[in-house]
Amino acid sequence: MIKAVFWDNDGVLVDTEYLYFEASRDALSQVGIELTLAQFAHISLGLGKSSLCLATQQGISDDTIATLRQYINQRYAELLQNGANPMEGAEETLAALHGKVTMAIVTSSRRDHFDLIHRNNDLLGFFDFILTREDYQHSKPNPESYLKALKISGLQAEECLVIEDTRRGFEAARQAGLRCVVMPNRLAPENNFNDAFQVIRQLQEIPQLILTVGTSAPAPQPLSGPLP
Repeated sequence: MIKAVFWDNDGVLVDTEYLYFEASRDALSQVGIELTLAQFAHISLGLGKSSLCLATQQGISDDTIATLRQYINQRYAELLQNGANPMEGAEETLAALHGKVTMAIVTSSRRDHFDLIHRNNDLLGFFDFILTREDYQHSKPNPESYLKALKISGLQAEECLVIEDTRRGFEAARQAGLRCVVMPNRLAPENNFNDAFQVIRQLQEIPQLILTVGTSAPAPQPLSGPLP
């Protein structure tokens, strides 16, 4: 049976991805690069890289890229001043699971951005622990964040389920040996998740899904070693 659910944050619990796209687009426009939504979805949501790689490819200096990165972080924080809207069904789904399974957020967001995202919603009270970007060394699609969550939970991989929305998040869960349910991100609907444990269209499907998942369906074998 499932005893823990590890949730991605952006695009799963809260609607933030377009705001980060806006910040990235505004930064790159300063050096004459037009970032499209399709490029952002492929680079950031698919590959787990910064859109600033486009500036690197154009020969932009490291100092300028560092300035652009700072601008993105500041601009994103400005866009988050009013928080971020929870995804449809997030609160009711978390309420349905609260107290029945351990729940954690495993996110690539920086802590300062994460706090802004959740400043005006009531989602965080449903969670037992939270891992933000400062809590591990390697970001998704590296499995480190999910391996750390698994270690903190004290559970076996087959007792845990990950909820993700992007290919990079799915790969992180898979390489950690965890089953992953994917609700495809609206900005990258073309991503293929045929190898996911299950693909859903709305968060409200998750409580019933968890009830039907038994340990008879083995979790994938991890593709990396344990945390150092």
